[in-house]
Order: sequence, then structure tokens, then C-alpha cells
Amino acid sequence: MKMICLDDIRNRVRTMVQDANFVLPADVLRCLGLRGAEEVSEAGKSVLSQIRANAAVAAEERIGLCQDTGLAVFFVELGEEIRFDKTEGLRSLGQAITEGMVSGYGEGCLRKSVVADPLRRVNTGDNAPAFIHWEVVPGDALKVSFMAKGGGAENWSAVRMFTPAAGPDSIEDFVTATVDAAGASACPPLVVGVGIGGNFEGVTLLSKQALLRKPLGAPHPDPFYAKMENRLLERINGLGAGPMGLGGRITALAVHVEARPCHIASLPAAVNIQCHSHRVVSFEY
Repeated sequence: MKMICLDDIRNRVRTMVQDANFVLPADVLRCLGLRGAEEVSEAGKSVLSQIRANAAVAAEERIGLCQDTGLAVFFVELGEEIRFDKTEGLRSLGQAITEGMVSGYGEGCLRKSVVADPLRRVNTGDNAPAFIHWEVVPGDALKVSFMAKGGGAENWSAVRMFTPAAGPDSIEDFVTATVDAAGASACPPLVVGVGIGGNFEGVTLLSKQALLRKPLGAPHPDPFYAKMENRLLERINGLGAGPMGLGGRITALAVHVEARPCHIASLPAAVNIQCHSHRVVSFEY
């Protein structure tokens, strides 16, 4: 049985949320370079160059990659054999993650983007609550993944309940149309997460989980879905929006598709869009 100190988790989360907002991950930088070599538009090439320059300044000066430092979204894979050392006033893993996030956002001077009520719109002042998704897994491992999810891209995400007769073509049309509608508003080049299957609430979460795949652009292990990812990337990059919507070939850096079982009478599909500031990091015990 593994024992983990909750205070250590709090400290690691505090560091993680700052690192994610200051340092663009190496796989994203690599993908920006690869896609930049494919760009044909001079305006697009200039934008991609500026994105890489912005990342260099943010990492060196420890300042935000983007003014929108996002909702703090966590995915936790919790081994069922783990136990926690409840010290320093901490009573739960959720509390440790939330307090670490709040401290990290405060110390890092990261924008607080959460309102306490969706209609009365009063800011919570500390970016809480953290949005935590839990999965209990066998064994004694713990993995905590963090995604800073900006509002501009999130606002253009979508879900649709198809009938089974719709098939892959209809889903690919839906994904492409969703990205096309976003235009420049989602700050392309984008990372596009696609969920297929499950149920109404589950498919939206699945589309967001698709964005966690590392390294960026790694193909789905099932060749069927890997080919779908390639087709979607080609279609999206054929839309002509280009970097920051100024025209060009590179509207998306990658498309990640995830699928799971669903009801015989339904075919849910969801698209979760992420901007080029693809801030995803994790740690494990």
C-alpha cells in the first residue's frame, strides 16, 4: 500500500499550474515547428513565428503565455490501493488540489477567471473551484493532469446526438463545420478533441480527455480512428482560416479522436476546441 503526503500534492499542483501557464510544452513547440514548415501564407508564417517568440519570452520571464489563464481543469487517475497522509490541515485529495491551484494562480499572478454564479457573474477572486474529474483505477499509482482551459476556444465547442445511421461521414462533417464556425475566435492554430460514443454527458468529457494525449499529434492506436484523425486534420487545414484566422493552411495543429461504447439507438459526438496555447501537464506517483 502506497502512502502519499497530501501536502506534497498541494505543493506539486502549485508548481504545475504555474509551469503550465508559463512554459509551452515541448511537444506543442515541436508541432508548431512542423506545421510552420507546411504553412504557405506569409501572414500565417509570421503568426506562427510570433507564437513561438511569445512562448520563448513567457518561459524566460515566467509570465503567462496568454492573458486568459483559463479554468483549472484536472483529470485524476486514483489507484484504489493508495492511502494519504492527512497533514498540514489537509483532509482530502480534492482539497489538496484546490489549495495548490489557488496558491499557484495567486503566486504566479495568473488571471482569476471564475465567477461564482453563471448569471450574477461575481468573480470568486481565486480561480476556485477547480474542475476535477475522477477515475478510480486498479493498483497504487496516482496521476494528476492539469489543463488550463481558456474561454475563447471552449465557447466554440459543441455536442450532437446523432442516430447510428449517421456514420463516420456525418461526424466528420460535424467536426469540420464546428471548427469552421469558430473561425478566428478560437485563436487558431487549434488542437481539436473529438469524442464519439458514450452518452450525452460522457461524450463531452471524452472530447476534452482527447486533448490530454501526449505527445501532441500522436495517432490513435486503432488504425480506423488514426485515419479519421488524418482526414479531419486535412479537411480542417483546407478551410483556409489559417493561424489566427489571417489566412493560410495551418488552422489546426492536431486532431485527437477518442471513442467508447454507446447505446444501440444513439451515436453521440462532441468537439472540444483548444487554442494554440495548449497548456497540458501532469505528474505521477
